Amino acid sequence: MDQFQAIINDVCELVRRHAHPRRNTIAVSQEVAALLDAIKTSDTASRLDDLSKQVAGCTKCELSKGRTQTVFGTGNTRAELVFVGEGPGAEEDRQGIPFVGDAGQMLTSIIERGIKVKREDVYICNVVKCRPPGNRNPKPDEMAACEPYLFQQLELIRPKVICALGATAASCLLRLPEARVGQLRGKWHWYKDIPVRVTYHPSYLVRQKNEPDKLQDAKAKVWADIRAVIRVLNGEEPPEP
Repeated sequence: MDQFQAIINDVCELVRRHAHPRRNTIAVSQEVAALLDAIKTSDTASRLDDLSKQVAGCTKCELSKGRTQTVFGTGNTRAELVFVGEGPGAEEDRQGIPFVGDAGQMLTSIIERGIKVKREDVYICNVVKCRPPGNRNPKPDEMAACEPYLFQQLELIRPKVICALGATAASCLLRLPEARVGQLRGKWHWYKDIPVRVTYHPSYLVRQKNEPDKLQDAKAKVWADIRAVIRVLNGEEPPEP
């Protein structure tokens, strides 16, 4: 056991001993709270970095053979909101960063103009970490090989809300092999104890750019889903089905 983990264990034991016997809580100063938060943030970032290195060497499925590099995730490692997409495209494969192509620009607009936070304040990742050939949908075996990495990311970050972008992300998180965005959006679902909102993938919006009526309809539905996410993040309403 390293020294850092030993310190964490000692702090946890101290908190346990001095917690309120019925509420199981302990009062600390703002300075101590900030210190504990900083320790947790540092530990989360370190463990995500270790996981990213593990992913970079992964060869568990055929997608590893055609990648330029893996695309792990980006953003705030203590984010309250995590966006989960499908998989990297050509530009993501080149840069090693999720959502940097046309769909990425659309997602950035949703985050910064819709939610009114900076892109770096949320966390963005995909189900699979290598680009499927021709941007096709990931195959079930490819998803099965890669999803443990996603689940570890979510376990480390512990977001308040997850937004699933598209059917592949919804299928993975909700364990619904035949997931359809049109049937799942507009309501709350759960990944373990974390509420999940399903909405259309930004690439779907991009594909509607030459059909204004369809684009307007799709944008309205995505905006309705994002407003629901904002209300839950702000504590304005509970995530009820």
